[in-house]
Amino acid sequence: MAARSKARRRAFQILFEADQRGTSVQEVLADQIRLHRADERQPAVGDFTMQLVEGYARYTARIDELIATYAVDWDLDRMPAADRSIVRLGAYELIWEDGTPDAVAIDEAVQLAKEFSTDDSPAFVNGLLGRFKDLKPRLRRDVDA
Repeated sequence: MAARSKARRRAFQILFEADQRGTSVQEVLADQIRLHRADERQPAVGDFTMQLVEGYARYTARIDELIATYAVDWDLDRMPAADRSIVRLGAYELIWEDGTPDAVAIDEAVQLAKEFSTDDSPAFVNGLLGRFKDLKPRLRRDVDA
């Protein structure tokens, strides 16, 4: 598995853990960093993972607003937790992470859905992130304005 794919997987796990614990992603990120410092057998948190988690944290409210608006027939709180975390991460990377091509951000999110969620999740993730891709210039402009 490529280094960036591993970093995305780790970022997804941090978002998922924060969602399950009902705490901030920054708190879980800090816990993971402390855990590695205390026990080097625990995996380190790499730079790209931190970049993704901190970037998501910066736009959390807007990302959740976008998901709530465009996830047809799905309330954010009723969505499977894995899907919610995958879409949150994918939306951040797609809309605000300029170093990642759109197709890569979407494909990586779909791969996470295949690995960690239901059989219907890859199509859901692909469809929602595809919609965000189509609206990306406007979505980004609305926040950055």
